[in-house]
Amino acid sequence: MLNRLVLELFSAKLNEKSQYSKTNDFFFQKKIVNLHKISFTTLFMARKKKQLPLLEGIEITDVAAEGKALVRIDDLVVFVPYVVPGDVVDLQITRKKHHYAEAKAVRIVKPSAKRAVPFCEHFGLCGGCKWQCLPYEEQIMWKQRQVMDNLRRIGKVELPECTPILGSRQTQEYRNKLDFGCASKQWLTDEQMKQGIPFHPGIGFHISGAFDKVLPINKCWLMDDLNNQIRNHIFDYACQNGITFYDLRAQHGLLRDIVMRNSHSGEWMVIIQFGPTEPIANNKESIAEEISTQSQFDEPTAMALLEDLHKTFPQISSLLYVYNPKCNDTFGDLDVKTYYGTDFIYELMEDLRFKVGPKSFYQTNTEQAYILYKVAREFAFMNLQDNEATSLQTDKLPLVYDLYTGTGTIANFVAKKARQVIGIEYVPEAIEDAKVNSQINGIDNTLFYAGDMKDILNREFIEKHGRPDVIITDPPRAGMHQDVIDTILFAAPQRIVYVSCNPATQARDIQLLDTAYKVVKIQPVDMFPHTQHVENVVLMVRK
Repeated sequence: MLNRLVLELFSAKLNEKSQYSKTNDFFFQKKIVNLHKISFTTLFMARKKKQLPLLEGIEITDVAAEGKALVRIDDLVVFVPYVVPGDVVDLQITRKKHHYAEAKAVRIVKPSAKRAVPFCEHFGLCGGCKWQCLPYEEQIMWKQRQVMDNLRRIGKVELPECTPILGSRQTQEYRNKLDFGCASKQWLTDEQMKQGIPFHPGIGFHISGAFDKVLPINKCWLMDDLNNQIRNHIFDYACQNGITFYDLRAQHGLLRDIVMRNSHSGEWMVIIQFGPTEPIANNKESIAEEISTQSQFDEPTAMALLEDLHKTFPQISSLLYVYNPKCNDTFGDLDVKTYYGTDFIYELMEDLRFKVGPKSFYQTNTEQAYILYKVAREFAFMNLQDNEATSLQTDKLPLVYDLYTGTGTIANFVAKKARQVIGIEYVPEAIEDAKVNSQINGIDNTLFYAGDMKDILNREFIEKHGRPDVIITDPPRAGMHQDVIDTILFAAPQRIVYVSCNPATQARDIQLLDTAYKVVKIQPVDMFPHTQHVENVVLMVRK
């Protein structure tokens, strides 16, 4: 039908060509041909997509990246979430490329002997703990294998044997921080949608592919159960008192976001983000004006919620709030106000206390952070008896550079064994925290600098502060910038301790350092049970 209409239009226009010049006639006919092509394309795209195959009785063989498992079918690698090696399943292909495909398990024909029963009611929807179906011993085995696979495949350097991964003593309630989104629409499953269940507000986690909705969480096992009591109480109070939830599309609504933190000192911090009652124009001037005037902040309702929270939960020693009329949930550039208590909590590690504020970074698994930092400290100062040349060649305590120092946790943790520790970090607020943490603990041999690592750490900086004996580096997932690696090579420390949350970029950087350094120690540390994430510490010494 569509092609017939195109041809009729083409014929009608040809009959009118006498009124055009030859140039115009050529131009006009070209337009008609293009119209014909567009119509054919539209017609083709309107056809029903080709049905992707259902594969029956497929046995899952390996664990892959991003918390998925995989199976190889001829030359095709198929990635599948929420299954484990040994599962025999029926797979519905959901996406197919030339050499790989993605699928979902529509039926478990025969469960693997290694399959565990997930303990969370939200497993399979939330996406936060994708490996609950895999026993913890198997999880850490696969994590260690992934670390070594990355170092071999990407690093392509000579490697020692890997020390067995250090698993987490706690595999539930191990986190000290959680962030919950508040949304005017909860996420619904396909089945719920078919049943016509209406959208209601929710507090929970954002689902991939649905930025404007959250999956309502009844119980999260990642943090002490008080987090569930507080979150569910806030939801009930908001619903009973007609408090609006944030509409992520329309950009307004009072209850926007909740962050909870706790510590080994027994303290709890709760930060509630409030949004505007009416949308704010999405430009810097309007947002800056609203931040200043707070004309759309329903402060009385917000304060009533905070007062109720304070009376109901005396465990909260730091109750904070922030008004955020911006289009994103970050509040690093906004004022955080104290409703009750202090604007910080203390975290404890050995004989040290670390001040943790609402904007502070701190490793989210406190117990494993201690294990991780002990490994980094041991690698930095250990005497390598097998090769005297690799031991620290200094007649006094070593000079240590701590790159990407954050709030100075590692810097202060190793300071007793160093002549001086110099920490560098991009975030100015984190550097202020690092200085405070040194003061709190009576540490006077640390220096901290704020700025972009590749701009701060240069040859002039090295010449001013001295060549380090040890460099400890704990970069973000993206790894280190080439300029930073070049400066490390120029500084020529006797050893480098590389702490990483991404073994792939760690392997890339190790290859770049291989011209002057060799790997002598590898120690994976599991910080995040039931997820695919793993930390790894590598000790490199000068060749």
